[in-house]
Amino acid sequence: MPKSHFSGSAASGAAVTPSDSTTITQTLGLYVANGGNVTVDMVNVGTNIEFVGVPNGAILPIQVNKVYATGTTATGIVALW
Repeated sequence: MPKSHFSGSAASGAAVTPSDSTTITQTLGLYVANGGNVTVDMVNVGTNIEFVGVPNGAILPIQVNKVYATGTTATGIVALW
């Protein structure tokens, strides 16, 4: 199993605009204000993974470097790092 690049809790965050082409700063997690599906590239996988039915107000403790527009229906996403 690959080691995490980060440890501890998030100290910063920024709104995410889902994009099929834009890479974001590697995260410790994603906050999802308005639930739905979230499709991401996880740091150690490199291909898109879809989280289906993420509830409102969820924090996904995942390290990602992309949040795709295609497949993402959730809104109000904040990257945490």
